[in-house]
Amino acid sequence: MKSKIYLTVFLLIGSLVISCSSDDDFNYQYDFEKSYRAWLHFKDLSADSYQYTVLGSSWIGFSWEIKITISNGEVVERHFKYVAPDDLGEIPEEEIEWIESGQEVGSHQNQAAEPLTMDEIYAKAKNDWLIKRKNAKTYFETGNNGLISTCGYVINGCKDDCFIGLHIKNIKSL
Repeated sequence: MKSKIYLTVFLLIGSLVISCSSDDDFNYQYDFEKSYRAWLHFKDLSADSYQYTVLGSSWIGFSWEIKITISNGEVVERHFKYVAPDDLGEIPEEEIEWIESGQEVGSHQNQAAEPLTMDEIYAKAKNDWLIKRKNAKTYFETGNNGLISTCGYVINGCKDDCFIGLHIKNIKSL
């Protein structure tokens, strides 16, 4: 009887060790999969029509936000705006705030977030941002009701504006 108990305990511990370690090249796999399921649920409830806001900043003090609007699975609008500092210095007026709609979406080539759907963001997270790298620290957070809020990485030793990925402030159904 004791040997059966020992064998059972040994097998349980062994299976835990095996399930906790992985040789795959993907960080945060469980959290990502859980978030992806939450995304599919949200996508269904919102009829694939939603808006999300990405935050960005620079080490020199500039920060901005960009709202991306998706209707029926297609990016239909991108609204960019610097939000700090109060004195934006030599930035031309037409670059401080702008809106792209329809065929214009993606026409501004500055630090603004790419015009991606959440499906594209989850694909980019899985295939790029969350790939294990020996020379980088990876980040993944789900502060938007289980949906991605932070996803990306920073190369070790980088000093300024190093985050590769995105920070999503909010995601809401239209």
